[in-house]
Amino acid sequence: MTDADRPTDGPHHDAAGPIRLLVVDDQYLVRTGLATLLRAAPGMEVVGEASDGAEAVVLAARTRPDVVLMDIRMPGLTGIQATERILAQAVDPAPRILVLTTFDLDEYVYGALRAGASGFLLKDAGPERLLAAVTAVHGGDALFAPAVTRRLVEAFTRMTDTGRADPPDAGPPPPALTTLTGREAEVLRLVGRGLSNAEAADRLFISEATVKTHLNRTMSKLGLTSRAQAVVVAYETGLVTPGGAGAG
Repeated sequence: MTDADRPTDGPHHDAAGPIRLLVVDDQYLVRTGLATLLRAAPGMEVVGEASDGAEAVVLAARTRPDVVLMDIRMPGLTGIQATERILAQAVDPAPRILVLTTFDLDEYVYGALRAGASGFLLKDAGPERLLAAVTAVHGGDALFAPAVTRRLVEAFTRMTDTGRADPPDAGPPPPALTTLTGREAEVLRLVGRGLSNAEAADRLFISEATVKTHLNRTMSKLGLTSRAQAVVVAYETGLVTPGGAGAG
């Protein structure tokens, strides 16, 4: 595990007991296959299966899972809309949303990250990668190095800037940054540029713990639920611009 993959933001779930999972996919074979795999894994418990976004919202409120495996493209209520509703209605601690997608560079994935999903995973990633991803997001770890999220967000920010419509179900515009202190804004800018907490600490000559404190305060002030969502906000508010300097 690299520095970029270490615990980042938000409250960690209680490690005691199995990881409670809700599996959401409109394709029966995919959904049951995922649920069967997860049920067979030690330390994991499938508390529900949903065939669409609306059912996912109801089951999430009823079963209070730790992690939701969310199909992104579904008829009716999409995975993006379901993610927004689940997180808006959740009792603390909110579940982590892990988006399942066929394509990694997908405007729907961008919309889900914008809505507060903790990360995304390709459906063909394989059992070991799936179980590792579930464990990572449950523990509060970054699913990907920050630069991976940065590349995805930057790609779709560029598309929007050149006249492309907003991503499907993109939701409300990002919050203004006027509530942030200068240091909090600087930490958000570095996170948006793809730096890990450790790299941002080196750049600012402060401790990694202080970076985490600033980032947690920033996320609280802006109502954000994941590091990926913070990267989206950094771009959409203009704090970071596509093509800007990276972590080098």
